[in-house]
Amino acid sequence: MSKQLSRRAFLGASLAVAGSAALPRFALAQQPTARTLVAERRVIDVLGKPADVFGIRNELGRQGLFLPAGERFLVDLENQIGTETIIHWHGQVPDPAQDGVSDTGYVPPLAAGETRSFDFPARSGTHWMHSHHGLQEQSLLAAPLVVYTAEDEAADLQDETVLLHDFSFRSPEEILAELTGGDIGGHGMHGSDNTAMGGGMMMGGMDHGMMSMDLNDVAYDAFLANDRTLDDPQVIRTEPNGSVRLRLINGATSSAFWINLGDAQATVLAVDGNDVEPITGSRFPMASAQRLDLLIDMSGKSVVPVLAQVEGLADRTGVIIAVNGAEIPKISSVAEQAEGPVDLSLEERLISRHPLASRAADRTIRTMIMGAMAPYAWNLDNAPWPNRRPLAVTEGERVTLDIMNHSMMAHPMHLHGHHFKVTSLNGRPINGAVRDTVLVPPMATVGISFDADNPGRWLFHCHNLYHMAAGMMTEVIYG
Repeated sequence: MSKQLSRRAFLGASLAVAGSAALPRFALAQQPTARTLVAERRVIDVLGKPADVFGIRNELGRQGLFLPAGERFLVDLENQIGTETIIHWHGQVPDPAQDGVSDTGYVPPLAAGETRSFDFPARSGTHWMHSHHGLQEQSLLAAPLVVYTAEDEAADLQDETVLLHDFSFRSPEEILAELTGGDIGGHGMHGSDNTAMGGGMMMGGMDHGMMSMDLNDVAYDAFLANDRTLDDPQVIRTEPNGSVRLRLINGATSSAFWINLGDAQATVLAVDGNDVEPITGSRFPMASAQRLDLLIDMSGKSVVPVLAQVEGLADRTGVIIAVNGAEIPKISSVAEQAEGPVDLSLEERLISRHPLASRAADRTIRTMIMGAMAPYAWNLDNAPWPNRRPLAVTEGERVTLDIMNHSMMAHPMHLHGHHFKVTSLNGRPINGAVRDTVLVPPMATVGISFDADNPGRWLFHCHNLYHMAAGMMTEVIYG
């Protein structure tokens, strides 16, 4: 038996301990019928207490969807949470009616008990799915969405996925009301019903040059990696001298992390599901909604903690990679010192392995991020949703979007229906990565370019859920 097959046999034996985002079942490739996803209510343990949260369960009983190479996104989504919802397929590029949003008017939310079918070509890479209805995403209505390539399936690697999240026992509605002083304004909440999560307001800042940078609107009770804290972390067992492809997804509602491997090194393989030229390091910034694929070589190592520490705080979560039989160390959920703000130090080094075709921009659009923590009001171009100022494009154009942040808080900006190339940082051209979510730091400008090749109306918004709820959203429209 080949080394690759013997490794997969080993991994199959360890599947039970791998957690909700376990290895792909490559043998299930090319199912002729639709897969089923169920949006559900569930109970998890957080800090020794039961927590009522949401989830998205696949037909194997795990959270998330893991598609083999070449399979279409052929899915029946069942809404079993008892109230209306809609799920956005973050990183996929379907037609507008299948994007999983109701704000643009193509489709209504799914009613309680409704099943809706989706059928479109799947885009490979590490992606995720989450509610785009009210504040349900905060209550863990989110899960991995990974589409493997033939190269992934042939690789002699252990493949693992980790979804990061922020958690509190208070309701999201209470959080938003506290942030806004009771005046939600901006983006309507669609009458959503949430029974889990939230947190207290955190108006902390950090000196950033000569100005004070705002960080972490919300004080959370815990931070999770695949639903677990460092009090009881997921342990990913591997064979000695093996290699692990770790697919990290920052599904946190409003938290950015520094990924830290301590003395170990990892190689960045992809961001937001798009391959990049390899970069090696031990510490990487990761904004909300971004994904980071790391290759971790366990040669000569027995245990590698992969820790995600919140910017501006000492709080952290993570998973532990350990060879079979290795003793697992106890790791505190509080680091010895606070982390600094997440920045563009990785962004400026990334180079796409499959960039957009070289072409001059046909249209340049400038959009301004505006707002402040007090009063808690956020918008684009002084036009909070739904009174937005649409960004108009024409099919076939290469569009450059210059995003200027005129606020003292960083914002992870996400464009639906497209992937874009990062082309400039503060006016300096770069040959950057292809992404769907990019961080724009305070008083900075980030340029992105995309091809207008998917006609429709597409949301463009901050992926901090509370910023979006306060109005920081517009749409790209094809004229």
